[in-house]
Amino acid sequence: MNTDLLQVIPVLPSRDIARDVAWYREKVGFKSYFSDGMYAVLYRENLSLHLQWHADTEDDPLLGGSVIRILVKNIRPLFEELVKRGTVTEDKFRANTPWGTHEFGFYDLNRNAVFIMEDIER
Repeated sequence: MNTDLLQVIPVLPSRDIARDVAWYREKVGFKSYFSDGMYAVLYRENLSLHLQWHADTEDDPLLGGSVIRILVKNIRPLFEELVKRGTVTEDKFRANTPWGTHEFGFYDLNRNAVFIMEDIER
């Protein structure tokens, strides 16, 4: 069985997650699915938008690059392929996250973070 690639989800930097979740709710009509002080997942109809804390400092999780999330169905075959290619190691797989996904990620040559995720609650 193969992995189905379903959607690319932008992850936007945010200096204040709570403020920005409220703004997207009030001004753009998004609903919050998950939110804490570092990360938020927002939905509106078939759209998904993620926010990640970003302060442009040494402890910043974005590390100077951009972030995307690629939504897939049946994540394991793609994970196994990228392990074989040397893109990721076995320990990078995160199952049953608090926000309802299986996922793994890696950085490209420009320090852009690419996360592959499978939504296990849909």
